[in-house]
Amino acid sequence: KAVSGFWELPNVADEINQIKAEIPSQVLLDSSFTNQAFQKQIDSTPSPVVHLATHGEFSSNADDTFILTWNGRINVKQLDQLLRSREGKQNPIELLVLSACQTAKGDKRAALGMAGVAVRSGARSTLASLWSVSDRSTASLMIEFYRELGKPGATKAEALRLAQVNLLHQDNYTSPYYWA
Repeated sequence: KAVSGFWELPNVADEINQIKAEIPSQVLLDSSFTNQAFQKQIDSTPSPVVHLATHGEFSSNADDTFILTWNGRINVKQLDQLLRSREGKQNPIELLVLSACQTAKGDKRAALGMAGVAVRSGARSTLASLWSVSDRSTASLMIEFYRELGKPGATKAEALRLAQVNLLHQDNYTSPYYWA
């Protein structure tokens, strides 16, 4: 849903529901995705994968770098603390997926944007985007990524490659804008 002046991402519900069909999941969607609920899930759920399909912004100024929730923003310092809270435990975050625009876009002061922050904060790996992305193709890419990742012996890199190839072969998504 549209919130805090950011536009709706109409394909997120389908993205999340289809991912949930592929892997066991705890879902916080729309009004249930609050700062407090997200922190509680990170603290109490030992899931190795965290998937965020929301708006975010990256800036050299930490106060202007955030992930959008229903009731506000999780700024970069809060995200760092949330991710670090899992770092020393038995269940680290193996994969943080930032399914949103420009989440890997950085600048001279902070390479790799939000994805770089996540890795420095303890996430073992991240999946993020360098540019503004199509909500529809991103949902398709993520669904296929998790479908591939759920196969025995699949690696994250190979699951992403296969998901990208799948989109590349669809008539509407041949441009790298949709799958890269």
